[in-house]
Amino acid sequence: MSSPVRTLVKAPGVIQLPDGFQITDVPPKLGHPVTAVPSLGPLAAFVGDWTGSGFNTIFRPHKPGTPTGLPVADITTDNILELNLTSENLSFSNSLGAVPNRGMVQGDVFLNGVPYLQAINDVTNGSPVGIHLEPGIWINVPVTTDPAEGPTVARMASIPHGTTVEAQGTFATISGAPKIPAVSITPIGPSGPVVFPSQTATNAGTPRIPQDLTSFIAAKTITQAMLTDPNSVLRDHISTQKITATTAITISSAPKAPLVGGGTDNIAFLQGTSAPNAQTTQMTATFWIETVQETILVPVFKLGEAPLKIAGQAKGPGQLAPVFSVTPPIAITAPRPITVTFTQIQYSQTVFLKFNGLSWPHVSVATLVPSAAVTVPSTVWT
Repeated sequence: MSSPVRTLVKAPGVIQLPDGFQITDVPPKLGHPVTAVPSLGPLAAFVGDWTGSGFNTIFRPHKPGTPTGLPVADITTDNILELNLTSENLSFSNSLGAVPNRGMVQGDVFLNGVPYLQAINDVTNGSPVGIHLEPGIWINVPVTTDPAEGPTVARMASIPHGTTVEAQGTFATISGAPKIPAVSITPIGPSGPVVFPSQTATNAGTPRIPQDLTSFIAAKTITQAMLTDPNSVLRDHISTQKITATTAITISSAPKAPLVGGGTDNIAFLQGTSAPNAQTTQMTATFWIETVQETILVPVFKLGEAPLKIAGQAKGPGQLAPVFSVTPPIAITAPRPITVTFTQIQYSQTVFLKFNGLSWPHVSVATLVPSAAVTVPSTVWT
């Protein structure tokens, strides 16, 4: 049933488009017909502000000349594993309209897209600390003949550490919940995987932030299962939910054939000259757009009263549930359960960093729900 209403932190202001702004074809002469606005495809779900929680892992380069202060100071390794429990805000602006792309081999195509702003805080120790800010654009790309590709979507992201990413991929919709695969944080060297002591949660003296995970293990907020497979956080979140449909968007900066395109670009410091400091070489991600069904309890209600605000069910520590705006069309004389649905976004992203001869996975996962109250349609009462 429902849980007490909680207040969601409002998402930071996204880069707002001017009122009425829409990209469209510039007419060569007065009276030229306006191009119809292309479909957003699966991106139509990316509307408004979203908030949620997640988990982030990243191996950071460690150089003795600029050591990271840790309680156990005898650190001779070339890396430090940083773990972050995260809170996140993701805001989408209005769609762009009909974005013309001029073609030479193939005729013109028109895109549509959604600008976004992602802000992530580390909340591992309670107080929020900003660790990521990402402005970007999602775009929906129609079928093309050169290259011969079906409908795709792409994400263009700018990361403040000095990297830009273009990742493209496909999407599909299924009935029911997604089957979320495992993901590994183990670095890869020329001879294969290289496992570090910091990947064992009970090792309290390794080069890791936080270094001692004893209290987190006891509270079940950071566990060995999360270090072994961060996607377990996503699976645990949905294990008690009823998901009726899922659209999965899978993108990569190095997509597999027949897809082409994409890539990463780094500032000079990251790329280095003799060797990389921390070069981003590839990004892959999957976004699951899920329709979640649950039951909430509507209290006594008299006609003419203000809409009710009823919180959904949070399933675990740190998880958020949406708030529902309910206006019964009839008087409710005794508490009454109703079935409602809402959209939920989950994602798993892996960015591969290159330094000191290894490829280091930087894995981020999160589950997001709408920040604004979800309006319950009148059809639930029939």
